[in-house]
Amino acid sequence: MTRVQAIWQHPLYQKHLNALTRLESDRIFCRHTPEHFLDVARLAYIFALERNLDCSRELIYCTALLHDIGRAEQYTNGIPHDEAGVSIAGQILSDLNFTEEEKSQILNAIGEHRSSNENLPVLSRLIYEADKKSRNCFLCPAEKECYWAPEKKNMTIQY
Repeated sequence: MTRVQAIWQHPLYQKHLNALTRLESDRIFCRHTPEHFLDVARLAYIFALERNLDCSRELIYCTALLHDIGRAEQYTNGIPHDEAGVSIAGQILSDLNFTEEEKSQILNAIGEHRSSNENLPVLSRLIYEADKKSRNCFLCPAEKECYWAPEKKNMTIQY
């Protein structure tokens, strides 16, 4: 999983992650932290294993690390974070050893991680579901002020 570490250490990734951390330092709602990215990765991989889906652990982890990396651009420039994330991730992935097919899968999943369309490719569906289920709304002190619709909130332990 050296490519996962290569993403983590990439200067552009660290630049956007640091900006995101700074911009969300006072946020009362869910933050987009490395812990969130890894929660998404672990859940997506568990779902893939439980369902016998053909999806590589490494691609799941790479995608999960990158799926919200466009958030700082959303906060500062108003660009939807999935769109900004595709652009940023594309630059990062072009510097690393990924095939065109792998890049396409990762970038599509980043761009689609807010879509609940059940006809999406496997990686996109896994990241979407894990992203939503990774949030512990039942523990959140700001839950009542959250913009998520009540039916989307995880008010019980998700598994």
